[in-house]
Amino acid sequence: MEQKPSTLDPLSEPEDTRCCRRGNPQHGARRGVRDARRPAGYIPSYLDKDEQCVVCGDKATGYHYRCITCEGCKGFFRRTIQKNLHPTYSCKYDGCCVIDKITRNQCQLCRFKKCISVGMAMDLVLDDSKRVAKRKLIEENRERRRKEEMIKSLQHRPNPSAEEWELIHVVTEAHRSTNAQGSHWKQKRKFLPEDIGQSPMASMPDGDKVDLEAFSEFTKIITPAITRVVDFAKKLPMFSEVRGGAAGAGAAASPSPPLTRVPPQLPCEDQIILLKGCCMEIMSLRAAVRYDPESETLTLSGEMAVKREQLKNGGLGVVSDAIFDLGKSLSAFNLDDTEVALLQAVLLMSSDRTGLICVEKIEKCQETYLLAFEHYINYRKHNIPHFWPKLLMKVTDLRMIGACHASRFLHMKVECPTELFPPLFLEVFED
Repeated sequence: MEQKPSTLDPLSEPEDTRCCRRGNPQHGARRGVRDARRPAGYIPSYLDKDEQCVVCGDKATGYHYRCITCEGCKGFFRRTIQKNLHPTYSCKYDGCCVIDKITRNQCQLCRFKKCISVGMAMDLVLDDSKRVAKRKLIEENRERRRKEEMIKSLQHRPNPSAEEWELIHVVTEAHRSTNAQGSHWKQKRKFLPEDIGQSPMASMPDGDKVDLEAFSEFTKIITPAITRVVDFAKKLPMFSEVRGGAAGAGAAASPSPPLTRVPPQLPCEDQIILLKGCCMEIMSLRAAVRYDPESETLTLSGEMAVKREQLKNGGLGVVSDAIFDLGKSLSAFNLDDTEVALLQAVLLMSSDRTGLICVEKIEKCQETYLLAFEHYINYRKHNIPHFWPKLLMKVTDLRMIGACHASRFLHMKVECPTELFPPLFLEVFED
């Protein structure tokens, strides 16, 4: 009886396999592209470095259906069972083919029989519905572990030190004592009549218009608003009573407690530059945190509730859109007084203001506030993912509002009568 070959006759091989064996460069190039695209598989730590597939001898990638196999034999076995293909398999050589990594694709029946003989379990292959359910369970477990890890990491993040709590208390009290109407602003606010701010009169160079009646209403509250920002700053370490200038407006500063991590007081020139630079930013923040989604208004200086168009036509133009948008986004953060206060302190201590003398000292002070702020955020344990970096982005938004307002102010000076501008307003916002 004629002996059956241990491997298939090359003439019975699939065309692409024969081409490859004959050194067809086109086929080899195609296969090379496929191999380059295929990512390097993850090899579990329980496998030896050169562990071989028990079916074909190729490099094994792990336990699959109860056997150590390669990815190719795992996929072949899974497809065979899922699609019930094994009854259709046949062998030209009475099931006597030798299966290795070269011949494995030449006889499906012998390859499948080899899979069964080495112990691959058909009952472990999932159908479509079970596979979807398993994948869903894996995703749920992964999400659960992610949340557990996030909670664990939050629990291990440092809370404020005793010295930081002291600084936080000073900043919070400075804000509360200079924030008009405090937590009762909703009960005490008055809505700007709807007919004000709806009929722009003076044309602006950039195409927007100014309602002079609305502008006049806003200027009535701007001086006390600026004064409160100055008073806030003077209650902080590094600031003191400054004679004359923008920083001289308002009540005398209360003495600051000794805080060893905060550098000594700044020269008057730097204090004035910092105050002029942050004033619009802090006023915008104080308005933004008093955004009311029900009435779609911002409450200015704790007393005047205005709509977007009124603020826009009253002189701020596109700056009003930025402040309203900030108010909408901040409403999801649920900031408390301390967080608003620390944001203001960070804005105040911006070391990149033009003309500063003690840049390094100011930068160090801002870093002190930022570290205390971050630790306070850890203490608060917000449920918003990545709360701290998202909140820091609001500092960037507020800096942009300040820059846009500086440009807008130049247009307002040209178009609006000089007598409508309060002296302190001009002193703060003029260069």
